[in-house]
Amino acid sequence: MPTRLLLLADTHLPKRAKVLPERVWRAVDEADLVFHAGDWVDEATLDLLSGRAARLIGVWGNNDGAGLRARLPEVARVELEGLRFAMIHETGSRDRREVRMEQAFPETDVLVFGHSHIPWDSTAPGGMRLLNPGSPTDRRRQPVCTMMTAVADDGRLRDVELVPVGRAL
Repeated sequence: MPTRLLLLADTHLPKRAKVLPERVWRAVDEADLVFHAGDWVDEATLDLLSGRAARLIGVWGNNDGAGLRARLPEVARVELEGLRFAMIHETGSRDRREVRMEQAFPETDVLVFGHSHIPWDSTAPGGMRLLNPGSPTDRRRQPVCTMMTAVADDGRLRDVELVPVGRAL
């Protein structure tokens, strides 16, 4: 059965914004599973997403303190609809990222990551898909804040979309 996914990272609340944009909350409500690739910054965001998402998988990032690190793993793995997902906050330099991550995460079909706030969608030589949804609250050098949606369906990842997000408050 197709599973609707929402990919988030680098929410940085309440430092970059006070709340998540309404578009993010609508996407949370529509998703069967929400991935959050770290840099939550506050535990309240984890609590809010946990309470509202049908299912949430998260990891901690470099800006997350002891409380979040106690509650979340550095790396998360899940098999879903015949796809093997892994998630980590930081993957290092963009140079040779696909090759390095394929070596670091063997037997992974999709790697979700964050840290840069720069959206990324590529495929490694061996077929692993790498996805970074950007940030819904801090666009850095990007034209808009972003998140990603996708569908996991019978061993395929389809309908991957980078979604612009309205300004965070």
